[in-house]
Amino acid sequence: MKHLVISLLIAGSLFSADIEPDKIMVYKKTDQAELTMHIFNPEGHKSSDKTPCIVFFFGGGWVSGSPSHFYPQAEYLASRGMTAMCADYRTKKKYETSPKECVKDGKSAIRWVRENADMLGVDPNMIAAGGGSAGGHVASATAALDEFNDKTDDLEVSCRPNALVLFNPVFDNGPKGYGYERVNDYWRQFSPLHNIHKDMPPATIFLGTKDDLIPVSTAENFKAKMKEFGKRCDLHTYKDCVHGFFNKKKFYETLLEADKFLTSLGYLEGKPTLEK
Repeated sequence: MKHLVISLLIAGSLFSADIEPDKIMVYKKTDQAELTMHIFNPEGHKSSDKTPCIVFFFGGGWVSGSPSHFYPQAEYLASRGMTAMCADYRTKKKYETSPKECVKDGKSAIRWVRENADMLGVDPNMIAAGGGSAGGHVASATAALDEFNDKTDDLEVSCRPNALVLFNPVFDNGPKGYGYERVNDYWRQFSPLHNIHKDMPPATIFLGTKDDLIPVSTAENFKAKMKEFGKRCDLHTYKDCVHGFFNKKKFYETLLEADKFLTSLGYLEGKPTLEK
């Protein structure tokens, strides 16, 4: 099994050169564009396999962003034996769409993976969703929200992932939460923190203590509500780290903990192979 070596360069920024997915496939056609899934497969992967899978959603405030945001994490997890995917979804800057479309596309992405599991060589019952910031909102929304389903989706196929891996995620869209002014007409149905239920999957959360967008108390509230339903929710906080820290100076530490979480669920086997 190959080892992925990450170079941490100037000012603690992560530089990942020449990372390319194994394939890019269209998972959804919309009025604005075809949306693609960027797929990283384990070495020697075949369509007849049934590997665990994770789908990552990029951050960018529902405004901008790129699937390449999570290429480094996806490449590493593929090297550990998972199929890892990075989903494109509609954003305001590129497509003039609202936050609703972000969630609709996130749900469509999970449904597409589950519906095409045999072709993709993945286990439809071992699909994790991951994301950072607004992408963390999209990932958690696929698990928590009942509404915001695309009219073209087959609603008989579940959009609910089997695990969540969340990096400084947007949980609270209420009056004191993130993005309220953009979603105030429908925030109660849109905010994952306010829609936790008995069928939530296990989750792990990574958050900096000096995040100016997501207070630690918000993640603590999410964890407490998960606990009320008897659901696992691991919370990892990182002293003095700001928003977006996970792709900078704490890339190694957060990905290592994500590896341990996924291993505990049976998605990965053996010890982490991540190297600084």
